[in-house]
Order: sequence, then C-alpha cells, then structure tokens
Amino acid sequence: MIGSIVTPGATLRTGTRLARFLAVFGPGLVVMLADTDVGSVITAGQSGVQWGYRLLLLQLLLVPILYVVQELTVRLAIFTGRGHGELIRSTFGPAWAWISAAGLGVATIGALLTEFSGVAGVGELYGLPRLVSLPIAAIGLLAVVATGSYRRVERVAIAVGLFELAFFFVAWVAHPNLSEMLTGSVSIPYRDPNYLYLSAANIGAVIMPWMIFYQQSAVADKGLTPEHLTAARWDTAIGALLTQLIMVAVLIACAATIGHGRPRASLDSVGDMAQALTPFLGTATGNLVFGLGVLGAGMVAAIVVSLALAWGLGEVTGYRHSLEMHPLKARWFYGVYAVCVIVGASVVAVAPDLVSLNVAVQVMNALMLPLVLGFLIALAVRALPRAYRLQGWYLWLVVGVAMVTCALGVFGGLSGAGLV
Repeated sequence: MIGSIVTPGATLRTGTRLARFLAVFGPGLVVMLADTDVGSVITAGQSGVQWGYRLLLLQLLLVPILYVVQELTVRLAIFTGRGHGELIRSTFGPAWAWISAAGLGVATIGALLTEFSGVAGVGELYGLPRLVSLPIAAIGLLAVVATGSYRRVERVAIAVGLFELAFFFVAWVAHPNLSEMLTGSVSIPYRDPNYLYLSAANIGAVIMPWMIFYQQSAVADKGLTPEHLTAARWDTAIGALLTQLIMVAVLIACAATIGHGRPRASLDSVGDMAQALTPFLGTATGNLVFGLGVLGAGMVAAIVVSLALAWGLGEVTGYRHSLEMHPLKARWFYGVYAVCVIVGASVVAVAPDLVSLNVAVQVMNALMLPLVLGFLIALAVRALPRAYRLQGWYLWLVVGVAMVTCALGVFGGLSGAGLV
C-alpha cells in the first residue's frame, strides 16, 4: 500500500457510522472540487453565454457518469492498495504505464496553465500584477504540501475549494427564468458543429485523466480498507453532485445575464467574465464573489493536478510517493510537485493570458477519454477481486456509457475543429 501510515480502520470499528464517514470523507470531495477548475468554470460560462440553457441538460446527465468513473477508482484503490499508474504497470506492463503517464502529463500541463491564469486574473481584478499574485499563490501551494500529512493537505484543499460555493450566490441573484430554463434545456441543436465542440469541452471539463490518478492514489495513501467502501462511495457521490451543480450555477448565471444582453460575448479570461457580470451584480460584489469562486477553483485544482502527476510518475518509476512521508524521505515526489507549481506559475507570469486556451484544453481531455476510460475499465475487469470486479449487466452498462461518452467527446471535438 502506498505509504499507508494512517489507517482509520482500527479507530472506526468502535465508532458510529457518522464517525466512519467523516474519517473516510475527503478524497472524493477534493477531486470533485478540483474538477470545477478555472477552465471548467469558463467553459460553463461560455456555454451559458453562447447557447443559453441548451447545455444545461448535459451538465446534469454527466453527474451519474462522473460518479461511475470515480467510483471505479475508489474500488481499485481500496481492494488493491495501489495508485492508478502502479496498477497499470503491474497489470499491463511498463510500456502501457508510461503511455498513461504521458497522457497525464499533457493533461497536467494544460490544467496548470488555466489554473494559474485564473489566479492571475483574480489578482488583476484588484490591481495586483501577476508577478506578485503568482509567487504568493505558489508559495502557499508549496507550504500546504510540505507538511508531510495527507489529512492536512486534504482539509486545506476542501476549505479553499468551498469558496466555489460563491457561484450559487451569483446564480441566485441572476434571477433566471424557470420557464426559459426548462424550454432551453431540451432544445438541442445537435447538428451545429460549434454546439458539438462546446459539448465536447463540457465533457472534457468533467472527466479528466488527473482526477482518476489523484483519487485512486489519495484513497490508497489514506489507507482505506474494504470496510470503508460504502462511505467512500458516498464521498464520491456527494462530490459528483456538488461539482456539477456548481457548473450548472455558472452556466445559469451567465445565460441569465450576459447571454440575454451580449450573446456573442467572448469570455476568454476571468476579467472578462467578472466585468460582464458587474452590470448585474455591481462592480464590488461581482469582483468579490466571482473572484472568490475562481480563486478557490484554481488553487484546489492546482494542488490536485500537481499531486496527481507526482503520484502518477512515482507509481510508474517506483520512487517513494506518499504525503505521509517527510519531504526528505520522498524527495522526488515532493520535487515533482514543486516543479509543477513553480513552472506553471512562472510560465503564466511571463506569457500572455493563456486562459483563452481553456476550452481547447477541455476538448483535449475529451479526445483522451478512450485511453483514460479504456484503462480504467480494463483494470476494473482484471485487477479487482472477483466479487468486486466489473461483470455481468453492470459491466456492459459501464462499457456502453463509456463508449457513448467517448464518442460524443471525440466526435464533438473533431467536428468543432472541422475535421469531420
């Protein structure tokens, strides 16, 4: 098991169900809060502006799909005690493990650029240059992980990520029309390539390679055992519902405000979105509420994405990889995390605004879905104990859902790019 020093099972046996749940609670919520990252927020906002409520139904349909995917990572972690990359290596060999790690690396680079661009955008709302805001953010991210405690990192990540709840306030004060929401959500222009492209971006914004690597490694690192499976599933289900409701809130807020007044607006940065909302919320309120939401999304995602790559490379190469180890005992693990944070912040500090790439980054995630979901399902069939592996009708249900999701993501991405 990956450095599993903390084993909650012994203390939970005599506790209540609530105590058991609270001890297990965390990895699912953290990864789901990170799922609603800066790129996802801007993708949802752009969806509301350009298409009103026509992508609202897709957001809700993605809730069970997201849960199914991440629940498999929980199952694999609990019953094998291994992270995703390590399990791919032991099951399919080093070559396939490196292929999966390469996909993780590409997704990590794209995600970090959007996260730090979002953080820089929030700083610029208040006149803080990115050469000041980004070093502050990077130092904070390094300090959080340098403590050598998974539980502490988890608690900080949840606390920061909960700032995303500010988006619910934005949606509430936007006063959306319920009738328009219901009508628009079932009016789907499925032949429009621009709609398909943004649909692919929304799918890629929900299911990302680093989410699978992070949650499987985090559950293993936390030392969860089969008796914690039910509580871990609830943790994942609550997180899946919360993250998609946040996406829904952003879409509704932008559709009800900017979508009505400026349907052709291009929201390529945090500043664009905040400024577009200020006529409806007021400058001070709009900047504060939206800024807090984006800052929470960007910071928690930067933690999760960087840790996912550090865990993933450790699992493939074999270097020590656990937050339960002191940094001096797992130098490569903490070093990879630090390099991710420092390089990501440095690139955004000196480069032009890269948030405009956010939709393309989400589409890239969608194009990688066949590889990501293929590995996940194959592991769930081969690596799990017989009683818990994918089999029977549920196997075919998961395969069918994965194939439809991959097809929509890949076709939408290629269609919007004019390749099909």
